[in-house]
Amino acid sequence: MTPFLLYIARAGLYLALFYAFYLLVMRRATFFRLNRVLLLAGSYLCLILPLFRIRTVSASGITSGLIMVAEGQAVAEEAPVAPAFPWKEALLCLFIAGAAVTLARYLISALKMSRIIRSGEAVKRDGCSLVLLEGNSSSFSWGNKVVMSRQDLAENPAIFTHELMHVRNRHSVDLVLFFPLQLLFWWNPLVWITREELRLVHEYEADEGVIQNGIDATQYQLLLVRKAVGEHRFSLASGFQHAKLKNRIEMMLKPSSSGWMRWSYLALVPVLAACMFACNPAKNSNNQAADSQDGASPADAQYTTIVADEAVPQQEAIPYNLIENKPLFNGGDANNFSLWVNSQLKYPEELNEAAVEGRLVLQFTVGADGVVRDVEVLKSVNELLDAEAVKVVSASPRWEPGQQDGSPVPVKYIFPIIFKVQ
Repeated sequence: MTPFLLYIARAGLYLALFYAFYLLVMRRATFFRLNRVLLLAGSYLCLILPLFRIRTVSASGITSGLIMVAEGQAVAEEAPVAPAFPWKEALLCLFIAGAAVTLARYLISALKMSRIIRSGEAVKRDGCSLVLLEGNSSSFSWGNKVVMSRQDLAENPAIFTHELMHVRNRHSVDLVLFFPLQLLFWWNPLVWITREELRLVHEYEADEGVIQNGIDATQYQLLLVRKAVGEHRFSLASGFQHAKLKNRIEMMLKPSSSGWMRWSYLALVPVLAACMFACNPAKNSNNQAADSQDGASPADAQYTTIVADEAVPQQEAIPYNLIENKPLFNGGDANNFSLWVNSQLKYPEELNEAAVEGRLVLQFTVGADGVVRDVEVLKSVNELLDAEAVKVVSASPRWEPGQQDGSPVPVKYIFPIIFKVQ
């Protein structure tokens, strides 16, 4: 997976956990302003978390048990293989296509809304621009503008008050800030569900403002019911008629949530931390030692470090046979790496009786910083053998990076491993 798609996948996982927590725990709380702020702040925090990596490091590391057993032996060699289907490029094209469709829908909705606003008569009222339309039109607000029919303004002034609450609370700013998340994570249904929840929080806050302005709650609820069936509204705007009418009425009747519930969001901290551990496998202490500037050896006990994600962003890797100055491993060429892999591989005990053999092909990248990453199986032999090979190669000590035109660059390797029972 390309670094960008890997980042999107990780961020999508964090967002899914965060939104699931909100939908299960906080959606029924009456802290409307707090929920608005934390929905947006938490969403953007989930975009930042994948840029940092939590790694558990031990002196024994991944290679502590990787000793050769009598029943099995692994031999590594380097050889070319037939090109695989470019599924990375296909996934990237699919992602771009989905983002383009999402952007097109947004622009079309904005254009339609702009035309409606330009067709009405604008007047200044209570600090906003009131756009009056002829006929029986649905009311909505966007930015500093309230759009409604002259008939509704005359017969139902509570509608104007409701839309004015949207304007004063700057609800359209929330929707604009949330749109980049829709663009990046259009494939995640929880993002779209949460956007609707954010709009529902806007309605709760506007309804609360209407009642606090002295309008009778019972009469206001009856007005909501009368206006429940209406024309389709724009996906960008806040409107008086909202599909989840029952939720709005229930929220108006609900007593205020207990203050301690504000601290419920802290329960997300261990959940997100555990997710960061799960998304980042343990790192060999040999690698950690190479990363340290003073060259000191790590302690025997396990410890945790947080480092900037070295895989996001990253320039396109150059194939090994095209690189000007090839990467070096322990001062030598790829053969040295083959010898190191041979010394670390362990034939899984579960396969001893079955005597599974075969030729496994891996692909990995030696980054411009010398770190091995993006280890993938191009040709599988067996799940256990695949996992063993990926684990060993992923635990590789740091290389001396390859160079092109005098600058360090990432280099892509095709690395076959032959498992043969003796």
